[in-house]
Parts: sequence; C-alpha cells; structure tokens
Amino acid sequence: MQKFLSVRRAALLLSCCAATLSSHAWAQEPDAEDAGTITVTGRRISQSAEAIGEDKVSNVVAVTREALLSAPSGISGLKMLEQLPGFNVQTDGALGLYEFGNSVQTRAFNLDQIGFVVDGIPTGRSDAFGGSPVFRYVDNENLGVVEAAIGAGDVGLPSYSTLGPVVQYNSIAPQDEMGLFVSQSFGDFDMKRTFIRASTGRVGPFKAYVSRTKLDSDLWRGPGSVDREHWEGQIHADLGGDSWARFKFVSNDFFDYDSPTITRGQYNCVTRNALGQCGRDYAYIENVPNTTTGFAPTAPGIYYSNSAYTAVYNLAINVRKDKLYGATFHAGIDDGVWAESTLYYEDKDGYGVSPDAYGSTTRGATPGSYLRYLYQSEAGLPVVAPKGVQYGLSGVGGDRYGITGKLHWEIGSNALEAGVWAETDKYHRTQARYNTVDGAPDSAPNLNELVYLRRDYRSKRDILQVFVKDTLKLMDERLILDLGFKGLTMDYVQRGYRDFDDYYRTRTIAGVLRGIPGWGPQANTAHYTDMFLPMAGLLYKFDGRTQVFASYAENMALPKGMDDIYSVTRPGTSALVPQPAPERSKNMELGIRTNQGQLYASLAAFYTKFENRIQSITSFVPGGGASTETFFQNVGRVRSYGVEFAGTYKPSFLDGLAYGNLNVTYNNAKFKDNIIGSTVIPLAGKFLPDSAKWIVSGGVTVEPASWLVANFSGKYTSKRWSTFVNTPGSSVPGYTVFSAYVDIGDGLSFGPVKGIKARLNVDNIFDKDTLSFISAQPSGDGFFRPLSPRTFQFTISGEI
Repeated sequence: MQKFLSVRRAALLLSCCAATLSSHAWAQEPDAEDAGTITVTGRRISQSAEAIGEDKVSNVVAVTREALLSAPSGISGLKMLEQLPGFNVQTDGALGLYEFGNSVQTRAFNLDQIGFVVDGIPTGRSDAFGGSPVFRYVDNENLGVVEAAIGAGDVGLPSYSTLGPVVQYNSIAPQDEMGLFVSQSFGDFDMKRTFIRASTGRVGPFKAYVSRTKLDSDLWRGPGSVDREHWEGQIHADLGGDSWARFKFVSNDFFDYDSPTITRGQYNCVTRNALGQCGRDYAYIENVPNTTTGFAPTAPGIYYSNSAYTAVYNLAINVRKDKLYGATFHAGIDDGVWAESTLYYEDKDGYGVSPDAYGSTTRGATPGSYLRYLYQSEAGLPVVAPKGVQYGLSGVGGDRYGITGKLHWEIGSNALEAGVWAETDKYHRTQARYNTVDGAPDSAPNLNELVYLRRDYRSKRDILQVFVKDTLKLMDERLILDLGFKGLTMDYVQRGYRDFDDYYRTRTIAGVLRGIPGWGPQANTAHYTDMFLPMAGLLYKFDGRTQVFASYAENMALPKGMDDIYSVTRPGTSALVPQPAPERSKNMELGIRTNQGQLYASLAAFYTKFENRIQSITSFVPGGGASTETFFQNVGRVRSYGVEFAGTYKPSFLDGLAYGNLNVTYNNAKFKDNIIGSTVIPLAGKFLPDSAKWIVSGGVTVEPASWLVANFSGKYTSKRWSTFVNTPGSSVPGYTVFSAYVDIGDGLSFGPVKGIKARLNVDNIFDKDTLSFISAQPSGDGFFRPLSPRTFQFTISGEI
C-alpha cells in the first residue's frame, strides 16, 4: 500500500453545489430537523447535507431536484452542470440541445475525460459521433439529483473514459399514487415543449411510470429547426425485505439542422455571408440562385459547382435514434450485507449530412469532389461524376451492452465493497458522398449515384473493471478512512476502410497523375491494462457541523478519439498508426465544509497531474466549405491547481424573505511539454485552451409570499484562449451573463387539477453579445459559437 502513502497532498477541496430552486409536488421536502442535522431551509434550497457532500471523503457536489425543476424546461443534461462549482460549461442556445455545440471543462479535463452514469448504467464515451452523450438519456422532470465527484470519483463507479470526474444522474422512483403530470412550455424561436408523465401508483409489489417529451424549436441562428421526441419508462418491484428490482427504458429520437462555427473575422463583420449577415447572426443561408453575386459556376456546364453552395443549411443535418434498456436487482442478504447488479443494452443509430463542393478538375490540385471521383473511378470503384454540390452522408450505429455487480458487507467498523464491470461497445462508421438529383443543395439525394467513398470501418471496445474498497470508521465515527483500488483492462480493435488511401492512391503514369487501387481494408488493435489504480480518502468531523476531508486518486482512461486516431492513413504506406499511450491522471484535493444555522459552505483546493493528454485538433476540410475534420494527438503532460468555494446564506434578520448562493472557482491549468515533430509546437507553460482561470456564479432568491418565488442570478467566465500556443490576440474576453425566473403557484389547485404552477424563465437578461463556445486550434485563432441572445420561456404545469 506504499503507493497510497506516497500520495502528495495537494490543494484544498472542491465544494458544493448550492442549488437554489424549485420544489415539485412529487418531491417531498426534507425535514429541517431530520436526524438533528442543522439545515438552511427554503423552498428553493436543497438539503444542505446533500448540497455540500456531507460525510463524503472526496469533493462531491450536486444539482438537486429543486434546481432541476426551476431551470428552463428541456435543458440538456450537460447544461445542468453549469450550476456546479468548478464546471466551465459552454453550450449553443439557452437549452444547450445542439449536440456539436457543447463543451465542458473542469480542472484539467474536458467533456471526453469525464465519466457519466445514469441510474447505475455507464454511458461510455461522450462524443456525438458513435458515443452516448448523457443528454440523450435524461429529462430534468424525471431526475432526482445530478451528483458530481469532480476530482476523485469512487473506484466502484464504472467508466473507462474518466480521469477523475464522474457525474451520476439518478432518476426519481415511481410514486405510490396513481397520477398524471403535464407540463407545457412556450418560448422564443417558436419553441414548444410538452412533457407528460403517467404513473400507475402502487399495484401489489409494483409501481411504474412512463413519460413522453416532444420538443420543437427553430434554431436561434439561421434557418432550420430542432426536433426531439423522448420517452422514459421505469418499473420498480418490491421483492420483500430490503430487496428490489428496477427496470428502465429510454428512447431518444433527435433531428436538428446544423449551425456553423464562425471565425473572429465573421463575428467582427470583417466578412459576411451571402445575405450580408455577420456577428452573432452569421449563419448558413437558404438556397439562392447562382445569379446572386459570387454564386456563378466555376466549372463549365456544372450549374452548382461554386463552393459557395456549401454554405446552405439544407445539407447540414444530424439525426440520432437511440434506445437504452436497463435492469437493476438489489438483494438484501442480511443486516449490513447486500448485493446489487445492473444489466444494460443500448442500441445506437443515426447519420449526419454535410455538403461537399465540386472542386477542381485539374489533376494534381487539392482533391475536391471531382478529383476524388476521378481517381476512384480510375482505381476501379463504382462511382459517378458529381453534378454540383454533393450530399455527404456519414452513418453512425452500433450497440453497447454490459453488466455491473457489487457486494457490500459491513463488519464491525468496516464496510467492505467489491465489484466488477464488463462491457462491449460496437460501432460502425461510414462516410461517402452522393449526388443530389440535379446537383442543387435543396434537391433530394440520389443514393444510387455514389460520387466517392471515404470510410467504412467497425470498431469494438471490450472493457473489464474490478474494484475493492474498505471504509473504516474510527473514534465514534468521527474519523472515516476510505482505501480502495480498481483494475482496468481495455481492448480496442478497428477493422475496415480507414480513409481515402485504403480506397485509392495516386501515381504518375506516363506523365499523368492517375488513380490506382488503395491499400484495402486494414486492422488496428490496442490493449491497455493497469490492475492497481488506487484511491484513498479521509474525513474528520470536528463536531456535528464542520468536517475536513482529503482524497487522492489515480486513473487511467482509454485515449479519447480512438476511432479518429486509427482512421488516419499514413502518407505513402499502409502502416498502421502506433498504439497511443493511455491517458493517466493523479488527483489530489483537500477541503473543509461546514453546516451552520444560517450558512452552509465548502472550501476546497485541488492539484491534478495529467499525462499523455489526447487533444483534438479541428480544421476545415479542403474544398468542403464549412465542413471540418478533427484529428487527435498526444500533447504530453498537463498540471492544474486551484481553489473552489460554494455556499448558501440565509440571514435570520430577513425572516426567510431572501437567501443567496455563491460559487467561486480559480483554476490554473497549463501544458508542461512541447509537441516535438517536423515543426515544434511550443505548448510548455501555455494555458489550456477554453480553460477559464476564474468562474464566479451566484444568485439571490426571494420568497415574498407562499405562492411566489423569484430568483436573479449571474455567472462570470474569465478570459480563455482559443489556441494551444496562446497566440497573441487569440483570447476570448471574459463575460458575465444573467438569468432569472419567477415561479407562481406552488400548490394551487383547481378542481381535480392540483399542484398548478406557472414559471417564467429568462436567459441572458441583458442580451449580452459575445463569443462563448471555442473550437480550439494549435495556433493562429480558433473557431467560435456566439452566446445566444435574450430568451424567454413560459411553463405551466399541473397534476391529476
């Protein structure tokens, strides 16, 4: 156990989520004197013990049900996290529904290095192509709590992508009474959302609910829409004693049009689109005739050969259809002894569409659609000549299944836990270009006319994780020690056509560059094992109000972007990409939390060491208009340190009229190594892109009457860099955005309808116009998404 003891103390703890917000008629209010715990009470304040992670040996914070039900209806599972200290969340739109417009940073980690678990089911990787982003599998009305361990997640939590942080989304249990809950929302950009949940109540040993959400909205920027139909179902069975079973089902059908990332010049109106739009209004356009200036054909006889036609919205869409099934069995074996197991299956299907330009007809030029077609035709592939703009179809699909198991056994002052998790994740990716009927971007695709092929591969991840943990309580349970470790084995294989060179190559024959057959389908494999990844934690209770804690954890993760890493062909050879090193981290935190009569708060410091960070690098596809490609590269070591504070204060002199909350995060995250290659990329000492040094958020909630609650809150995000090398002039200035809500009703009844509430949410009250989302680049400048404008939403709900 020397590895445990050699841990370096570091940094102070993280803190808590001071979730301020709304109580639902189906969520029982905690007793203010429950078990003698001192709490700050209020209709928009969660139980303080939960808010500051009381009795946890590591920093655990939460978004409570009260907060979830006061947020705008339909916010994504990622946008929920912006209420937590330590999380830098940037999304596209007030609800954060655009799947390619989400970024999350916490300490040294981004979205792909955070683990997510829904009702005990790990969601795997978070990338929108082929992954299982958590926002596809949750609705805020069905959630009881969102709990985040920011730096040192429990060794028993299943995840092969986490380097420390793990976020758990736990659903509400079905209610004991039969009922129907309905919520209807309306908002800007023609947003309409209907949520219905029907509950059976208790029927013998069973109780269940099923819910349906239908959301339709226009994009806030440019033409197009977002459409989401979401189903959830849960059955809970009482098996007698302490034993129970839970069965759940989620179906998510999602369709949206893309909106483009933009350059700083487009945002600053140095350049405009064909309609003259710039700034935060810069967007794709609807189809325009080529008589418009700048749209004249560039190839003889090809009406839509101008690359300007790739800036239209018709061929920029995303479609996802995902289903998740889970079954959890909990067996109460004896006093202090129980076992629990979860089986799950996920079916993933979908596709994306992007336009591709006609390109050059000159052999040897940068390959565009025409040259790809020409060379693949000469190599013997069944392709036809492009007619203009192409329909670029990228297929994503596969399935994922696994099982978790855990045994808990209390012996005297010890609580022992041991468990196992096994998962197989299979993925199929295709990428090709097809003609539209007449080459126009608004014409129907002709899937019988293949213009060129790019990718067709299958990958598989086989995961095995085991863990052992001992929780020891000493000194009348004032001192708690957690010692544990996990072992992780990960196997990866990819087979098929990786990229263009597997389909065709070029060679000069008789002085002419011609296409010849490519390398053909290839196979890549990777294997990673570490059977001792330790975690240690300590908690000491000074009294019933104040406690200190410290934790240390080591983690290993499958390199993010494995499919993209291995779907790259090396110039001039069929050689495979070498196996990348696994990402590794060491997380240390130290903190204090207190729960006083008018205040609960948490102060924490952290220190993180991160090795073999895999960083995505995004660039535009030559000849692809606004289409981009992402490549992944090992950028070496990263270290991050900082302090996080969270607290809620309800002064007694206001007699319950108002209370406030405050979260403050300082995070200093820098690269430690340069990237050595044909050109050195000087990263050492540079700040991580998109990582804010300071994040400050807080709000005031007032309860002037039993039927009225109002909240005003703000969040400041400091300057962030858009390049890895922190190029002068590539920073995004800090900004502050404000939001508010008013909740009216809180228990009003009308005939058979009870629990009637009306809520008005306003996002970006002062209509702040700034860049928010960053797509970072190695140097030069990044690409961006602007902050969405002021947005109103009105929701009315009730139950029968």
